Amino acid sequence: MSVGTSSAPGAGTSRRPPAARPAGDLAAYGVDPDDLPDGLVVADEHGHVVCFNAAAERITALPAAEALGRRLEKALPLEDLEGRRWWQLTDPYGGLAIRVRQPERNLLLPGGREVLVSARYVRSEPTGPVRRVVVSLRDTEARRRTERSHAELIATVAHELRSPLTSVKGFTATLLAKWSRFTDDQKRLMLETVDADADRVTRLIAELLDISRIDSGRLEVRRQPVDMRAAVGRHIQAYVAAGQPADRFLVRVEQPLPALWADPDKVDQVLSNLIENAVRHGEGTVTIDVTPAPSPREGEDVGTSVIVSDEGTGIPEESMNRVFTRFWRGSKRGGTGLGLYIVKGIVEAHGGTITVGRAPGGGAEFRFTLPVGAPAYLS
Repeated sequence: MSVGTSSAPGAGTSRRPPAARPAGDLAAYGVDPDDLPDGLVVADEHGHVVCFNAAAERITALPAAEALGRRLEKALPLEDLEGRRWWQLTDPYGGLAIRVRQPERNLLLPGGREVLVSARYVRSEPTGPVRRVVVSLRDTEARRRTERSHAELIATVAHELRSPLTSVKGFTATLLAKWSRFTDDQKRLMLETVDADADRVTRLIAELLDISRIDSGRLEVRRQPVDMRAAVGRHIQAYVAAGQPADRFLVRVEQPLPALWADPDKVDQVLSNLIENAVRHGEGTVTIDVTPAPSPREGEDVGTSVIVSDEGTGIPEESMNRVFTRFWRGSKRGGTGLGLYIVKGIVEAHGGTITVGRAPGGGAEFRFTLPVGAPAYLS
C-alpha cells in the first residue's frame, strides 16, 4: 500500500465529497500515484506523511508502510551537500508565509545517495498556513549517465580534432615560412595532407551535428525515390577505384524490389558506414544482399532490407548489445566510435529497424530494413 491517511492526532477520518477534495488529491481524479515516474511524497498540515508512492519507495529504499504516518523529516531525512539537515534549514511549516516552493536541487539521503528534490507548499490562501507539502524526488543516475556521456563526447572530439589540426597548422606554417625551399612535388604532398585532414575535421563536425539532431529528435528525412541497387553499386565502384579487388565484393539483389522513398544522402551514409566497417574490420568476401522484406511500419506490407556481412572473426556475443551505442569500437583501428550510433539513428528516423548478428561465414552481419515510405498521394 503506497497511499494512506495519517493516523496522527487531529487527522480527520470523515470522507469529503469529490467536489470538495483539494487539487492535490490525485485519487479524486482517478490517478494512481504509483503510476507517476518520479517519487511523490505528500505531508499533511501536521507534517505527517500521507502519500509515499512506489517511485519514492524505489529511490529511498524505504517501504511505504514505514513512511506513512511518520513526520516528514523522519521519513525523508534529507541533507544538503554540506551535511546540513534540509528540513531544519527550509522549515516549510514555520518559515516565511509567502513561500510556495523549493526549487529543484541535489540533496543526500542516508548513506550518501544523491537525489534531485523539489517541493511545493500548498496553502489555502496566499499567506495562510501550509496545508500540504508536496515533495518530488528524482534519481540522479540517469542524469549522471548523460553527463558522463557528454564528457566522453567532448573528450573524444578534442582528441580527434587535435591530430588533424596539429597537422594542418604544422604544414601551413612550414609552407608559409619556407615556401621557396620546397619543390612543387613537396608542396603538393603537404597541401594534399592538409586537404585530407580538413576533410577529416569536416566529417567529425558532420557527425556531431547528426548526433545532436538524433538526440533531440530533429533529424530531418527528405524522402525521394531511392534505387537501392544503384546506391550499393556506387559504393562498390568507389572501393574498387580506390584499389580494393573487385572480387572481394558480392552483391545480390532479389527482384522485384518495392519502390523505396527515403533520404538518398542518409541512405548513402548508412551504406558507407556499414560497408566501410566490413572492409576495414572484416576479412574475406564482403556480401551485400538487397531483398524485399516485411515492412517494420504498421499498415505497410513490404519494405526493403539490406544485409552487409563479411567473413572475419565477427563481433563477440558479449558486445552485441553495445554495438549501436556511442563510442563503441570493434577494434583499435581508428574511428570515433560514433558511426554505428548515427546509422541506427538514421534508420529509426526513417521508421526502420537495424540489427547485428553473426554471418553464415562467421563474420559480422548488419541488417537494416526500411519501410517503403511512399507519400500519401501515391497510395
